[in-house]
Amino acid sequence: MGKYFDYNDSIYDITNRYPETLDLFITNGFENMRDEKMREIFGKSITLEMALSMKKINIDTFVDRMIEIIEENKTVVDDSLISTNKNTNADVRIDGVIPCPVRIPLMDAFNTWMEEKWNKLNISVDYELKAASSGVVWIKNTLEEADSEDVLSDIFISAGFDLFFDTKLMGKFKSQGVFEDMTGFDKFNSDFDNEYIDLKDPDRQYSIIGVVPAVFLVNTEELGGRKMPSSWEDILSLEFENAVSLPIGDFDLFNSILLNIYKKFGEDGLRRLGKSLLRSMHPSEMVKSHIKKDNKPVVTILPYFFTKMIKRGGPMVPVWPSDGAIISPIFLLAKKSKKDLVKPFVDFFASKEVGEILAHNGRFPSTNPMVDNMISAEHKYMWLGWDYIVENNIGQLIAKCEDIFHKSI
Repeated sequence: MGKYFDYNDSIYDITNRYPETLDLFITNGFENMRDEKMREIFGKSITLEMALSMKKINIDTFVDRMIEIIEENKTVVDDSLISTNKNTNADVRIDGVIPCPVRIPLMDAFNTWMEEKWNKLNISVDYELKAASSGVVWIKNTLEEADSEDVLSDIFISAGFDLFFDTKLMGKFKSQGVFEDMTGFDKFNSDFDNEYIDLKDPDRQYSIIGVVPAVFLVNTEELGGRKMPSSWEDILSLEFENAVSLPIGDFDLFNSILLNIYKKFGEDGLRRLGKSLLRSMHPSEMVKSHIKKDNKPVVTILPYFFTKMIKRGGPMVPVWPSDGAIISPIFLLAKKSKKDLVKPFVDFFASKEVGEILAHNGRFPSTNPMVDNMISAEHKYMWLGWDYIVENNIGQLIAKCEDIFHKSI
């Protein structure tokens, strides 16, 4: 099948050869692979194709993500940023996942910044900044076991509502006042600080440096007399039942979609979303879905970044939802107790330079007020809201939303 593995290879052999793929299996429901002994017993008896079929996971989507993870792990461009020997005694520790489209340019900028600042900082630094495609299980495992802020890294960067608000994960430390927003912005970028949206944490604990917007990609050749969908309400209508591809494998964005649909349309909205599902695809597959012979989705929902991969003049037309692109925020958390040491790093990650890498290289709009996100003011965003987050147990709510959605498929 390819240079890395075959459909008929056992998942034990694959994860042995490429241990970096293990988190992907675990986050997709193969929980028994956490345990080494169970992984050997279970994994040796089942092939990749059998395993994915059993879980009803799209094999093309999953394989694409596996290859991304393997190739990201092989990349040597930014080896200096990924510690192979964890320095638990470092003065500053940084953990996180970076959106794949901007990871290398962002890390190149970080390398340059570190070279310029290293002697002035005069501190030891430990990094673990992985590609978003590798997931956040490795961070979650640390958080589940942590009972004191002392075991936490000093800075975390990632998207993810469950990671940052689940009371069993980062949420338990938020309630203890462990973090502080050190970006120093009085106001966010006007895209996120106006009469209809305010992304700034009123408690000044969590920083948000950018967002991942979800938009529509419509295959006009498959509309079949349907009106062009322009809103989330349209996507949930009977017209688009069994006609929509959803980014189920992108957990951060998909969780945000589930939460926002539930907030706006209730349980019925989640059921209608489930009934709309034709299949789940990786974004790189979504933009080419019109060339498939069958099972073509009419609408694909995907990160805004991937719309720039569309061939001009083709049948695939991007649509920014009129009621707002649902966003998954890119959070930056910094420990209040280490403010003197971590502030320079926060300043870098919240800087105009990084904001432009996010917004211009990745089409992930930045919250930095000096960045031109190059998105029309007519395009709005759908944000869950801080009041809603405070009033609800987000970890439990995500589980509830997932249950309702999957039962309706």
